[in-house]
Amino acid sequence: METSSLHVEEEDLQKITELGRNEFQRGNTQFALHIFNRIDLAGVTPKLKMSLDRRTADFKYGLFSYSASLMSVEDISSIFEAIFLKAKSLEKLGNHKEAAVECNSAVDIVQSALPNGIPRDFGSDCELQEKIRNMVELLPELWKLAGCFNETMTAYRKALLYPWNINIETTAKIQKEFAVFLLYSGSDHHTVNKSLEYHLKLDRGSFIPRNNTEEACLLLMLLLENFILKKSNMDWDPSIIDHLTYALSISGDLKYLAALVKRLLLPGLMKRKEGQYTLALCYFGDGHDAIALDLLRNNPKSLKALLLASKICSENKNYAEEGVSLSRTALCNLQQCSRCDQMECVANCLLGVSLSNNAKFTTSNYSERSAKQDESLEVLEKAKKTMKNNDVNIVYNLSLENAEHRNLDSALKYAKWLRRFEGESNLRSWILFIRILCAQKRLVDAHIIVNTALDQTEDFDQGNLLQIKAKIEISQGQVKNAVETYARLLSILKLKSKTPQIGRKLSKEKNDNRKLKTETWNGLANIYTKMAMWNDAEICLSKSKAIDSFSASLWHAIGKLYKAKGLLKEAKRAYEIALDINPNHVDSLLSTAVVLKQLGDQPFTFIKRFLTDALNIDRTNHDVWFQLGLLLKDEGGGQSFVEAINSFHVAAVLHETSPIEPFK
Repeated sequence: METSSLHVEEEDLQKITELGRNEFQRGNTQFALHIFNRIDLAGVTPKLKMSLDRRTADFKYGLFSYSASLMSVEDISSIFEAIFLKAKSLEKLGNHKEAAVECNSAVDIVQSALPNGIPRDFGSDCELQEKIRNMVELLPELWKLAGCFNETMTAYRKALLYPWNINIETTAKIQKEFAVFLLYSGSDHHTVNKSLEYHLKLDRGSFIPRNNTEEACLLLMLLLENFILKKSNMDWDPSIIDHLTYALSISGDLKYLAALVKRLLLPGLMKRKEGQYTLALCYFGDGHDAIALDLLRNNPKSLKALLLASKICSENKNYAEEGVSLSRTALCNLQQCSRCDQMECVANCLLGVSLSNNAKFTTSNYSERSAKQDESLEVLEKAKKTMKNNDVNIVYNLSLENAEHRNLDSALKYAKWLRRFEGESNLRSWILFIRILCAQKRLVDAHIIVNTALDQTEDFDQGNLLQIKAKIEISQGQVKNAVETYARLLSILKLKSKTPQIGRKLSKEKNDNRKLKTETWNGLANIYTKMAMWNDAEICLSKSKAIDSFSASLWHAIGKLYKAKGLLKEAKRAYEIALDINPNHVDSLLSTAVVLKQLGDQPFTFIKRFLTDALNIDRTNHDVWFQLGLLLKDEGGGQSFVEAINSFHVAAVLHETSPIEPFK
């Protein structure tokens, strides 16, 4: 057979294609490629474009004209089939980039010749459109295999945005594949322009995605619309919800997903329990813990529902006791069924966190709380021993619980492990490490570490680090530096509030920023109060009050200002307001006792009650123990004197391991 490439006019295209097809089907890939190479695509491209344009125009208007300068529809179809099979041959031989270039050339020819698309049913006798659609579907896969990710995205968009007359099933397949690629490929190639305009029936009309996640969300939503509106007979694909859940969770907009899940439940596309679990995930991610828990309670036998409910409870002090019960139930279920060590490990971790929270916020007596704290540490140790892979969440909580128990050496060991394992990239691990160093009274080391952490953290994420840095500087007597640090923190929070966000800003983040801003103004007010700069302190407190007037820490700071001015009755009233807002505010309980003692118009037993209430909430507060010792000493009597000595001793021991701010 002739080996040189021949011009298409000198050969029977249909015979070449048939011969190549036969060899390809027999598995003679190399020989099939040799045959297809006889077609000179570059040489025939001008004639092919002109023929496509004229033949489609004739078809559109019902005309027929013979011209020797034009190819027949059958020859056009043969060329595209030959190109497709040539690309498939190159793919089989591992020449993915060459295959993609070949396929892309044919797709570009069609788009260039027919900018408005191919008329429906054109070339149906020779399956022309099917052959073109095969190339359109193959092209992104070839670019993907070649490792050319930008070209892959361009090919997917060509397939979806150009009118190829592709059926709904094929379009859905391409949409899903593209969405998965956008979410997990690690490549981002976006130019905001009209060529990326997708059409979805939303109140806002057409939408132009700005990044991979937005485009993936949009594609998956379009897919769901097909199922909801029953536009085809496709089988329901549950993985669409999985991908969309991931996409919307990282973009921060789960309300739309929840609405879609509800719509999918009505026609029965999703199973009820599966839908309720997904809805619970949506509401939990959106900050609606109570609604999520109600949904999960409907499925008490599901292990994953129990674990998710336990996680929700472990992160919300109001549900800490229920979290203990749910975690125990999950562990019981695991023991009864086929045992999964990893799930048991997770359940033990959640039980440990819930026990710790329950001990901290429960109204039970000290012995019960102490028993729960000990059990919390025990089950967290058990979780660490049974974990097969390194689970940073377990190690973090183990470090945190050891710190709460004042086992600072063990806490520091786990915190150091976290820093190494996470590559010093996790903000909460940095903060815990710094707090432990502060509790060990290694303030110089803590200051160095916090500066290192700030250097490695984006400005918008520096808030909590700057807050603890200011407290370290106050402890070191660097008051001027602390004021500058607080000022830097406030400027970041101000800029952050004015910066537009991509997607919806999470309500939790809003609340955290609001709380941080309030605490910062209160911290500045306390500094100015100690320096007797009353006007500056009052300005800071007014700023804090404008953000959140219903704050126990605000009214405690106001009370401290009154006390510093010598206005004890006004200070007492401010502390009372703080306790009305939060009866468990330890600082306000302590300050109330101190002011009442100074006023001298209340019996010792009444004053002592505030201190014992504070200790019932936090047994590790050395300031409360010290003030209790002073009160018992002033009360007089042999027994009171002994109790006072014991209180001073406990205060001294706790002071040696007290953090600058709470570990948790």
